[in-house]
Amino acid sequence: MKDSNLGKMYRDGEVVVRQGEMGDCMFAIQEGQFAVLKEHEGRPPVRVAVLNKGDIFGEMSIFEPEIRTATVQAIGEARVLTVDKKTFFRRIQEDPTLAFNIVRMMSQRIRNLIEETGERRTHERRMISNRRQSPDRRNAKKTE
Repeated sequence: MKDSNLGKMYRDGEVVVRQGEMGDCMFAIQEGQFAVLKEHEGRPPVRVAVLNKGDIFGEMSIFEPEIRTATVQAIGEARVLTVDKKTFFRRIQEDPTLAFNIVRMMSQRIRNLIEETGERRTHERRMISNRRQSPDRRNAKKTE
C-alpha cells in the first residue's frame, strides 16, 4: 500500500477492510474500482458489488460501532480516502447536503437489498411449489 497526498493507493487484490473486523471510519473512492465480497462459513467469498470512483463504503461504522459486514478489495490499482467520525461530522457542518447524499445512498442500498431479497423469496416459493406438484400435474400444465 502506498501513501499519497490524498488517500491511499491499493494494488490489485489488496484488502481495505475485512468482514468481521471492527470499523470506526468510512472510505471514499477517489480512483479505480473495489470489489465488495461477502464471506459465508465453508464457502468461498461471493462478489456482491463493484464500487467505483465517487462511491463510499464503510459508512455504517460512522454511525454505530459495529463489525464490518463485507470485505472490500481493490480491482487493479485504486485509491481511497479514509474519513473518520470527527472529520465526517465536521464536513457535514460545512456542507449539510453531504448528510442528505449519504442518507440517499444508504436508502438506495436498502431498497436494492429489499428487492433482491424479494426476488430470492419469490424464486424459492416457485421452486418449492414446483417440487410439491406431482409429475402428472406438471406435465398436464405443459400440455395446456
